[in-house]
Amino acid sequence: MAGKFELFTAKNGKTHFHLKAGNGEVILASQGYASRSGARNGIESVRKNAGDAKRFEKKTAKNGKHYFVLKARNSQVIGNSEMYETERARDNGIASVSKNAPGAKLADG
Repeated sequence: MAGKFELFTAKNGKTHFHLKAGNGEVILASQGYASRSGARNGIESVRKNAGDAKRFEKKTAKNGKHYFVLKARNSQVIGNSEMYETERARDNGIASVSKNAPGAKLADG
């Protein structure tokens, strides 16, 4: 099963998207956008940048857990991962985003 983007509006009125892997797990979450069109532009940016390993920034949180952010060419963050227990799990998350994002369909709910 292929990955998909899900577009949704949060309680605060901001529009967000998640990239989900084929198994339904969220592998990338966006910031809040003022409009649905802004969030769709963010999705297009993820599709364009996910294939470039240099766009992923690997990080470690204060609690020792690992995560990553995906950045656009202008260095703006376009998505964040979940927290992972190990560096290997984080790296697998990056690989999943790289694999799923370019061809992921949009579920606009």
